[in-house]
Amino acid sequence: MLTRPFQDGIKILQTIEQTGHQAYFVGGSVRDLLLDRKIGDIDIATSASPQLIQKIFPKVIPVGIEHGTVIVRHEHTSFEVTTFRLDGEYTDQRHPDSVQFINDIDRDLQRRDFTINALAMDKHGAIIDLFDGKGDLKRKIIRTVGDGYTRFTEDPLRILRAARFSSELGFQIATDTTYQMHEVKEQIRTVSVERMTVEVEKLFGGTFVNTGIAYLKETGIYKELPVMVDYPYIMERIPRLAMPLQSFAEIIALFCWIERDVTVSTWIKTWKCSNKTKQAALKLTQALDYYQRKGLDPWLIYELTPAYQGAFSRLINTLYPSEQVLLKTMTTMNDELPIQSKHDLAINGNDIIDLFPQFKKGPWIHDTLARLEKEVVFNRLNNLKIELKEWIICNPPVIN
Repeated sequence: MLTRPFQDGIKILQTIEQTGHQAYFVGGSVRDLLLDRKIGDIDIATSASPQLIQKIFPKVIPVGIEHGTVIVRHEHTSFEVTTFRLDGEYTDQRHPDSVQFINDIDRDLQRRDFTINALAMDKHGAIIDLFDGKGDLKRKIIRTVGDGYTRFTEDPLRILRAARFSSELGFQIATDTTYQMHEVKEQIRTVSVERMTVEVEKLFGGTFVNTGIAYLKETGIYKELPVMVDYPYIMERIPRLAMPLQSFAEIIALFCWIERDVTVSTWIKTWKCSNKTKQAALKLTQALDYYQRKGLDPWLIYELTPAYQGAFSRLINTLYPSEQVLLKTMTTMNDELPIQSKHDLAINGNDIIDLFPQFKKGPWIHDTLARLEKEVVFNRLNNLKIELKEWIICNPPVIN
């Protein structure tokens, strides 16, 4: 008996079958079910056309209807439903130039990337396994469906995906598949950087991240990646990660630590990352520099804020394995801070202006507040208005 989230999906399969068509769960969800891993998105393959799917379900989003794919919304869950198909040539090395809709699940499975993903399952839990994907799951092997050159040339992102799956699952990549990855690795340059970013972030976030990195090095894939193409030694100098990294900002901070001449802005621009990732990468890079100079102190904790402390801990435990900065320690230090932000100071800019009416407004106000902030964070001053005013009077601002 299949459990949720497949139970909700079974209702979609049954609805499709009532029209006389076939429908199966396919791909990663079936693989993860067999591996007893957490189930993510559930994909469905069917002999029904996307037009029919739109007619028989009330909530359908035609995300890739030209390639036979729509999203069916059911019980507040999205299911990607794709019509069985044969792919034409891959001129853009991502999408087939044309697709031919078919009625045969067997031929549909032949076009998939790896044997462990070329699995289908019916509503009763019976598995269709044409390429010994279940055997490869038991052997913990990643290998392509059919000829690797063909699979990788169709979509070179699959070269990165193989390494990513090894990182997530801890599987070895078959020897011939590894060789084929190496032989066609230059084609990765044709892949959009946005797609590469997703795969690299997942690879560095895998439970077996060091296995994935080892395959990047063994196959030379990394030499074809943005920035790495000009600084290949960055990957060669990556230490063994103490734990997976959970964001692309952490990855950038690690790379910047290894090669200081490549700035955060360069990584962000080249890999087309968001401003949010940029700000996080800058914050982490600055924190690593501070730690190298002064170690873990209240000001570092204060500047990081809880949002970045987990990421910082993961990086430090890789870069300084003998020191082991625990997140629990940082959380305790954060809780002990007298203030959490400048807004918590018992004094503000207007109070400072009132103390020095003879001075024109200017940057000195911000600088004075910053000095107070640091004194309070280091517990050299109590956050009491009278004490802060007395300290300012004894340590007046210097106006140029």
